[in-house]
Amino acid sequence: MSEKELTITRVFDAPRELVFQAWTVPEQFANWMGPKGFTASGVQMDLAEGGAWRATIGNDEGVEHTSAGVYREVSAPERLVFTFSWASSPEETTLVTIDFTDLGDKTEMTFHQGEFSSEETRDDHRAGWSETFEDLTAHLIRQETNR
Repeated sequence: MSEKELTITRVFDAPRELVFQAWTVPEQFANWMGPKGFTASGVQMDLAEGGAWRATIGNDEGVEHTSAGVYREVSAPERLVFTFSWASSPEETTLVTIDFTDLGDKTEMTFHQGEFSSEETRDDHRAGWSETFEDLTAHLIRQETNR
């Protein structure tokens, strides 16, 4: 792994299918996407290889960031691979690979993103994704409760 790549591994108390759906159902994705203080809107997904996705996150102060990409691999419920770039810097496109490992009632998610233009950019993404995955944890708990 390069110093300009990011890997985050998390174990969620939810079945693999539920974690995969959180990433692939627009209404669910909108419920957790974004770091602390941000909420998602305008989520669009064409969940097929070659299909596009797009989401905007915003906060109460009116700051908005739109990200988008193209799905490269959709292997439900084991793996997602897609490109990722911010609308404000489309020249910096990274590749996100997410593997979902079935642990019975739990799921191990291995999130990999790269290659970034700098270690600073990688670290900014690490901070943002880490907060976002806390929201994903809360979303999955709500989903499990409502099942």
